Amino acid sequence: MKSEPMMALSGIKVLDLSRILAGPSAAQLLGDLGADVVKVEKPEEGDDTRKWGPPYVRGKSGEDTDESAYYLSANRNKRSIAIDIASEAGRALVYRLIAQADVLVENYKVGGLARYGLAYEQIKDRYPRLIYCSVTGFGHTGPYASRPGYDFLIQGMGGIMSLTGVPEGEPMKVGVGIADVMTGMYAAVGILAALQHRQRTGEGQHIDISLLDTQISWLVNAGTNYLTDGKLPTRLGNGHPNIVPYQVFSTADAPMILAVGNDAQFRRFCEVAGLDELASDERYTTNPMRIRHRTALCELVDNALRRQPRELWLRELEAAGVPCGPVNNLQDVFSDPHVKARGAELRMPCDWAADGEIGLLANPLKMSATPPSYRRAPPRLNEHAAEVLMDWLGNTNEL
Repeated sequence: MKSEPMMALSGIKVLDLSRILAGPSAAQLLGDLGADVVKVEKPEEGDDTRKWGPPYVRGKSGEDTDESAYYLSANRNKRSIAIDIASEAGRALVYRLIAQADVLVENYKVGGLARYGLAYEQIKDRYPRLIYCSVTGFGHTGPYASRPGYDFLIQGMGGIMSLTGVPEGEPMKVGVGIADVMTGMYAAVGILAALQHRQRTGEGQHIDISLLDTQISWLVNAGTNYLTDGKLPTRLGNGHPNIVPYQVFSTADAPMILAVGNDAQFRRFCEVAGLDELASDERYTTNPMRIRHRTALCELVDNALRRQPRELWLRELEAAGVPCGPVNNLQDVFSDPHVKARGAELRMPCDWAADGEIGLLANPLKMSATPPSYRRAPPRLNEHAAEVLMDWLGNTNEL
């Protein structure tokens, strides 16, 4: 294995038996922070998401490869090895790799790995220092434990769709697999905590994390509002249940976001918008009163903002210290000068891509001593079999 810079998780070995998005995104995050991540995939098929396109990466021949953009999104900083765990030889090899691993990430259905002798309870005594992270739809306990979990189903069952969408429309899912992504984030945090615990005690442990549990946890203020007063929230479109005016408004030419967070900001907004009478109207002087009179106030604000183009409002409101912003499409996002300055778009060298590189989303962590690094493009299926076996086991006899 080539020499790599010392990073926060340098020396940590992760065996990634997961596929799709939640588990792979957790393992990718660990890889970004320096862990050596080995992705174990099914022979011939590999991770399901490799075929989840278009779009696919264009190869050197000018034709599409078998690697989808979806797959690329969660699999950098990994090496791929194809192993058939249904075979005796495959299981024996996985056991040998587990013996070298600090962390195992898997997202099989509950009981799925038990058929191969790879469930946590079956191996924990053999590998007492192993941190074993199980990502499932519903967790390893409870009446739904045996069900498969998919992001869309979880968004519906976990309540976020009941909060998303316009009042008169149907419940709406978030436009990306956010339940998967957040589960991956929580899984990575749990793994880091477990590594710290092992550092103190020498003990590994099992992490049981589910999409539904995670989805419910990030209902945050909306969930806590319900637990506080018992009232079911209604869909507010782009409105906020606890702050007004805080939503998308029309202007003369394009939509914009107005995000008034306190009474002082509201007064400054009224001054800029020529609505001074509202700042002294007792119906609107405080946020609780503005919430009570939400519909009337937002109609007045919308009418005022329609008189001028968006750029004028953004310029004047920003100068007055009133939070506001555009509603960007993805072209707008990646051409934004601030986004460029922060390095949100990543171009990684990739020797099998037509242009010799691929475009990815950068890790958002900015760390002064141990920042994320981008050492490996997402791997082709079984690309690193010999390399992994030599690095982890000291030989390539299993090939």
